[in-house]
Amino acid sequence: MSDRTMRGLRKHALAAATVTALSCVAVSAYAADRINLTALANAGQQDEFIVKYRDGSAARSNEATLLKSLSAASTGFSGKSNALGLKHVRRTSIGADVVRAGRKLDRAEAESLMRQIAADPNVEFVEPNARMTAFLTPNDTRFGEQWGYTASGINATQAWDVSTGTGVVVAVIDTGITSHSDLNANIIGGYDFISDATAARDSNGRDSNPADQGDWFAAADCGLGYASNSSWHGTHVAGTIAAVTNNAKGVSGTAYNAKVVPVRVLGRCGGTLADIADAITWASGGTVSGVPANPNPAEVINMSLGGSGACGSTYQTAIDGAVSRGVTVVVAAGNNNGNASNARPANCTGVITVGAVDSNGARSVWSSTQKSNYGAVVDVAAPGSNILSTLNAGTTTPGAESYASYGGTSMATPHVAGVVALIQAKATTPKTPAEIETILKNTARAFPSTPDQPIGVGIVNAKAALDSLGGGNPNPGTQTYSNGTDYNIPDNNATGVSSTITVSGRTGNAPSNASVTINIIHPYKGDLKVDLIAPDGSVYNLHNNTGGSADNVAGTYTVNLSSETLNGAWKLRAVDSGPADVGRIDTWSITF
Repeated sequence: MSDRTMRGLRKHALAAATVTALSCVAVSAYAADRINLTALANAGQQDEFIVKYRDGSAARSNEATLLKSLSAASTGFSGKSNALGLKHVRRTSIGADVVRAGRKLDRAEAESLMRQIAADPNVEFVEPNARMTAFLTPNDTRFGEQWGYTASGINATQAWDVSTGTGVVVAVIDTGITSHSDLNANIIGGYDFISDATAARDSNGRDSNPADQGDWFAAADCGLGYASNSSWHGTHVAGTIAAVTNNAKGVSGTAYNAKVVPVRVLGRCGGTLADIADAITWASGGTVSGVPANPNPAEVINMSLGGSGACGSTYQTAIDGAVSRGVTVVVAAGNNNGNASNARPANCTGVITVGAVDSNGARSVWSSTQKSNYGAVVDVAAPGSNILSTLNAGTTTPGAESYASYGGTSMATPHVAGVVALIQAKATTPKTPAEIETILKNTARAFPSTPDQPIGVGIVNAKAALDSLGGGNPNPGTQTYSNGTDYNIPDNNATGVSSTITVSGRTGNAPSNASVTINIIHPYKGDLKVDLIAPDGSVYNLHNNTGGSADNVAGTYTVNLSSETLNGAWKLRAVDSGPADVGRIDTWSITF
């Protein structure tokens, strides 16, 4: 799951063999579901772990008891008490504790230690304090135009007549921010959550200055075998969200009257899970010990970062806290051409996971191995290829301000976070994260052609999302809505397949003479039953297993839909009830 700073990482399958126990401590069977072992797949050597003791337990309330428990778990490595030299580092905002071993542990040792810690029934969960990295695949060719805002992208140019994000705060949890005259006016507050002073490069760890000090590294620094310049990733992401617009220079932002709170978590060699979890809590208005309260709590959090493995309790608890405070969390699906169910926080619940498309609406491809992640956890897609935004020209430390085109789901995610800001700015009352997700999905534009892998229900459509709130033009006259994506009809299958058209921005009911035009390619139309399904689930039959061996079901049908509201998801369902012949829904449209 990589971008410019982590191109060398590749997915490795978890070893099938059982790791030999290194301790005489018995590990109960139920402990396994409280250990995030998938996080060790790419972790390399590990010395920090996040342990959450149950509320009311002695270890939760007393540090000496906590250390005694950890010491017992470590004894089996040599028979000596606290053989690994485990120390308590700090308590996180979600009530879990960061602990550090006296040396780096290989994967087998780390798994054994985690199992022994989890053998204590008072342990709620344990996982490595893994490092996350920015999702970025750089593109050295300047694209020159911000195609992502056009009708080929998120259709922001029409949306800006309705909303520009005024009054909304978006937190960008990333590498921090650099000074840029096309962005500075929309930057407020912020914080540096990198607790390791070496990784932070500011000599003091956490502080109130979110300035990006550079995430460059030498070939030997991060165990990757190659060097990398600074990415200025957070500056690029922030510019896509809220670059200053209508100022006769540079680039535009998706929600250019919103404000961005930069939250720095990624530095040299990435950033740790514990730091990111605290940043999520703080950005959303929660309390983090030792850190002043955020004076600008966000309504939207953008996380163009991640790593491999299961979501884990640390991420999930922090995200749950943010969602409970009404904050929409938008995250990148990842760039390694894999299933996003193996990428975190993309696979966490309660987030909006974003895949990337190019200007043709196809799944983004940046190299032979770098493509947008995909799968059932991806909710929506947005522009992620050749995205022009604000940047910095420094190779390692900050230099002059600049602009550059980057590619990645990192670049798709801020388009969506910006659209969320547009929605919240227009809404008469704030929308909940669940409502935001529903709006984005119900108003997404259908892919021009079926993606080679699933990357969400469609491409985010800013104008349609705003229209769904009302207040646009509810009576535009007769409109035709179409879906030209091919859907293969399963052979001899009672469920069939459905193609969806989402209607938004209208008021009232459909007419009594609505027309539905369909083109279904099939060599034996007598096998087919075709229905129109209204947003409320009502079914209107269009074709019912007639026509025998004739080809195809094509034509226009007049349907009385006067009892149905116009807005919502309309579906065309085709069911093949006979064997041997197969076909597809080619195109269909509904006019009212």
